[in-house]
Amino acid sequence: MTPPDSLRNLGVRVTTHGGELRVWSENADAIDLCIFDATDPNWIVKTVPMVKDAHGVWVGRSRTLSAGRRYGIRVSGPTGPQHSFHPEKTLIEPYSRGLVRVGPDQWQSYVVDDTFDWAGSSKPKIALDHTVVYEAHVRGLTNLNPSVPAHLRGTYAGLAHESTIGYLKNLGVTSIELLPVQAFVSERRLIKQGLTNYWGYNTFNFFTPHADYATQSSQAAGPEAVLREFKGMVKLLHEAGLEVILDVVYNHTAEEGPNGPVSSLRGIDNAAYYRQNSAGAYIDLTGCGNTLNVSHDVPRRLVLDSLRYWANDLQIDGFRFDLAATLARDEHVEFQQDSPLLTAIQDDPELADVKLIAEPWDIGMGGWQTGNFPGGWTEWNDRYRDRMRSFWLTDLAAARDGHAGSGIGRFATRLAGSANTFSQERGPLASLNFITAHDGFTIADLTSYNVKHNVGNGESNRDGTDSNNSFNHGAEGPTRDKAILTVRRKAMRNLLATLLLSAGVPMITAGDEFGRSQRGNNNAYCHDSELTWLNWDLDDWQVDLHRVTRRLLQLRRENPALRPVWFGRPGETTLSASQMDWYNIEGKSMSEDDWHSSNERTLQYLAASTPEHEEFNRILLIVQGREEDVTVTLPVHEGVTSYTLLWDSSHDDLSDTVIEHAPGDQYLVPGASMQLLRAH
Repeated sequence: MTPPDSLRNLGVRVTTHGGELRVWSENADAIDLCIFDATDPNWIVKTVPMVKDAHGVWVGRSRTLSAGRRYGIRVSGPTGPQHSFHPEKTLIEPYSRGLVRVGPDQWQSYVVDDTFDWAGSSKPKIALDHTVVYEAHVRGLTNLNPSVPAHLRGTYAGLAHESTIGYLKNLGVTSIELLPVQAFVSERRLIKQGLTNYWGYNTFNFFTPHADYATQSSQAAGPEAVLREFKGMVKLLHEAGLEVILDVVYNHTAEEGPNGPVSSLRGIDNAAYYRQNSAGAYIDLTGCGNTLNVSHDVPRRLVLDSLRYWANDLQIDGFRFDLAATLARDEHVEFQQDSPLLTAIQDDPELADVKLIAEPWDIGMGGWQTGNFPGGWTEWNDRYRDRMRSFWLTDLAAARDGHAGSGIGRFATRLAGSANTFSQERGPLASLNFITAHDGFTIADLTSYNVKHNVGNGESNRDGTDSNNSFNHGAEGPTRDKAILTVRRKAMRNLLATLLLSAGVPMITAGDEFGRSQRGNNNAYCHDSELTWLNWDLDDWQVDLHRVTRRLLQLRRENPALRPVWFGRPGETTLSASQMDWYNIEGKSMSEDDWHSSNERTLQYLAASTPEHEEFNRILLIVQGREEDVTVTLPVHEGVTSYTLLWDSSHDDLSDTVIEHAPGDQYLVPGASMQLLRAH
């Protein structure tokens, strides 16, 4: 017989007999439920002493606790180095579905009526090998878009507007990944500087949509209207066949370091919720002041319940876990692949169809864990990012100075799915490939700046990474030099083509499809301004780059050989894998010297699908990593009678003319370029 779940139904449950609040605290001496007047935020109309059960769950009931009510809790307990009880403070209840700001630094929980008519809409459930992630910011995506009505710009409703959805569908992405939308606040340091936490990685509550991203009318109407607008956004995106993935921050909270604000978990049970030593010193694995202690059952349950709520009640399709290595650390702060939280997420039937994406590092000991997450997870592949940037940017910069860069071998490994990082059992779809992300240079800035330009962040240019693997091609920042502009734009095409023609799951950063710049700022987390919002007034070259991105996404869809699910095994037929053959500049099979020589910068990659769900397909991808033109001999391969050119990065676009070549033909490849051909 299954024992009763002692942590069931935490938070508020409303029935015909009134409301019940359940809050866990092991160390509290007393907890009071405070219910506030509907109009006066300072007037407590009812105080209910809560009763503790044998499992540390405090329960309070009141008929007054009903939909539309604001409430909070006051918690008292012992003093000591690990405790931070402040019975004079009204705290946010951790499972709050709604929040109301009642002062500059004051919030109250809100009981929402969460009824919503989904009208039969359902999750698209896009297969991982067909998935293309588009990382975007709710406000930044539409705040300057003239196609979106002014009152909807920068909001959930603006993201779901027909023009936004039409743009995403036309581009060809399948899944929009939103930077944090769980309620967050700006750090006190930023507020003092007159800045703001634009990205949102400072979560205040794990269950409430961030109200500032709702329309003014929804904000004025209250938390229920904000929640409805969020659900309405998800519903409309789903009806268009687009998935919604959320970037979630469960590794730390907005309560900052031990001297930070006491707003929720710290005042409820600091000793249990945050990692600390016996002296009460916080163990900070995140660089944000605190670390949620998911080695403890209750914080771990808080994360699981939050995921279930967003995945089921709000119909979210997937999650990208910020600093996910932190979530896999045990009580000794060591990374464990089979940690209780990772295992619970994987095994939870309520999360069975959810996409799981890990940022596989943190700042603790052994923090870089790329490739070490369990099956069922896709990981941000920083090694892919660095290798591809180096090949197309810093290697070419080094070559201009007479130095050899990296050869073709390590590039090919990443192109084919990073088998040296991800196990045979996990396959190439364990790799989330990216060239850029919200954190770092945009793709345009990678080709325009050698160093970061972050002075506007207020930290004397100390913040943000110095390891960008970027190349300005001869001028730092904006230039009118046509030769430099031409080579920069080709570099962008090469980077986008590499991303979208690689095995694995690609992620595009919003705006990279048309070359958005942040003026060299590689850490623009604190700028809610035109620096970070997408500018939809495009120059001609940006329109060309957008067309190129659309074409590349079309080619990815149409050629399953580019999208293997599994790694092939020598001498075996593996369904949904691609048979890969590698040729050098002479059209001969790559030798060991070819693979390992730093001077070898040209590769021909012949990939044939092993059909399981789609028709047979074979492509040839030519990669030429030198700035001078070269002539290659197209490979002679059994079953191949001709090659048709589909795309060439040395041009903004190709005409409709069909260009055919035969195996064994001599083929002139322009400097620093890629060509995709279909093999017949």
